Amino acid sequence: MKTYITTAIPYVNGVPHLGHAEDYLLADIAARYMRMRGDEVRFQVGTDEHGNKIEKKAAELGKEVKAYVDENSEKFKEFIKKLGVEYTDFIRTTDKAHEELVQKIWEKLGSHIYKSDYEGWYCEGCERFVTDNEYKENNGVCPDHQKPYEHLSESNYYFKVSDFKETIKAKIESDELKILPEFRKNEILKLLADTPDVSISRPKAHLKWGVDVPGDDEQVMYVWMDALSNYITVLGYPNKDISDYWPATVQVVGKDILRFHAILWPAMLLGLGLPLPKTLLCHGFILANGQKMSKSIGNVVDPIEVLEKHGLDAFRYYFSRHIDTFTDSDFTWDKYEDAYNNELANDYGNLVQRLSNLCSKNGVDKAFLEKRKILESGSFRNTWDSDDAEYKTYMDNFEFTKGIEYAWSKISAVNKRIEDTKPWSVAKENPEEAKVLLSSLVGDLLNANEMLKPFLPIANTVEVIFTSEKIEPPKTPLFPKEFKK
Repeated sequence: MKTYITTAIPYVNGVPHLGHAEDYLLADIAARYMRMRGDEVRFQVGTDEHGNKIEKKAAELGKEVKAYVDENSEKFKEFIKKLGVEYTDFIRTTDKAHEELVQKIWEKLGSHIYKSDYEGWYCEGCERFVTDNEYKENNGVCPDHQKPYEHLSESNYYFKVSDFKETIKAKIESDELKILPEFRKNEILKLLADTPDVSISRPKAHLKWGVDVPGDDEQVMYVWMDALSNYITVLGYPNKDISDYWPATVQVVGKDILRFHAILWPAMLLGLGLPLPKTLLCHGFILANGQKMSKSIGNVVDPIEVLEKHGLDAFRYYFSRHIDTFTDSDFTWDKYEDAYNNELANDYGNLVQRLSNLCSKNGVDKAFLEKRKILESGSFRNTWDSDDAEYKTYMDNFEFTKGIEYAWSKISAVNKRIEDTKPWSVAKENPEEAKVLLSSLVGDLLNANEMLKPFLPIANTVEVIFTSEKIEPPKTPLFPKEFKK
């Protein structure tokens, strides 16, 4: 089965933050799981490089805009690599191929585009116009960016979302376009009812850094028309048939941009005659001590600092298990340290050390495990079988926090079984019985470890330890108390 997974492409007017990391992590978990399932996965990441914010930021820094976006796009690529994300495609909206394909998409949508004058309110941070009602509800200040809306008067091109609202509503209600979590679906249906036609261009007098509108040398494309198209231009649309991978299996986005992906993007796809993505996975914000992270408050947590504290597996573990897949969740350094020391290092790392040491001392090796049929193909990979159908259901439904919780319950069960059966005591009375017991414990661990593979790269190392010709305990702890870069 061919699978396509996408992530929202971030603006390059700032450094990578934890919200970006959550996008990449969730998509990578899905990709790793689907590869284990046997799927052929295509996985997109990239950077959004046009718009007012980027043009202004480059000017502030005294840099040529192209040089500025080149520099920052590379920072995101490096960040994604640090997270251990195994993508197949990296797209930049300044790529020549993307710009040419976006112009063709504009032309294909021509019957749903019209030009009109606009006078009203605009948020530069959101890169969108807001209705008078929204302006009043928010007391003239964008709630996401804490900046007053600007009053603009200009001539723009508009995309007729109104042509597709009923169809979008029907597809969302029927889950043909599945929005996760469910309560976000209801939010979108409410927003959809009041959504006006969307401005999709800006005059060059106000914005020069963008893709030229076909046939109008005084306008450039509004950033969302340009940015959203990346999900299909990276596949080669409209020059290529993309039916092998489109519709996307899942598109991962943050809650602050869900409305664009659940309303404008489906409208564009319907206008192109393309099917809608199967699932929109919407995650919440990562809070710091219960508060939204803000530079003005001074509580922003640098993801690189978190990564460097205890390494990649600790980062992925915490943000998989302790940051809920769908809702706002809290990060504190105390919680992070507790998860590392008492869960990763103690429950998992010590288990691997202890069990491998017992196997080594009692003559349990690969030959014995094979004799006991522990390493038979699929024998410890029964995560797809009925015994662990619950795990499979969680993962198939993108409930990754529940998936890793289930896997961790199996790790806990192995620890408990060791304490209950005391193989070291059994070995004193009956060495052969102890070997049989230890081989069974290895099978249980490998089964739980298999479920951890989408989340933790180190799970592959643990598998190697217990499937080598001779089982030897790791020479250094898997999760040392003092992590060295």
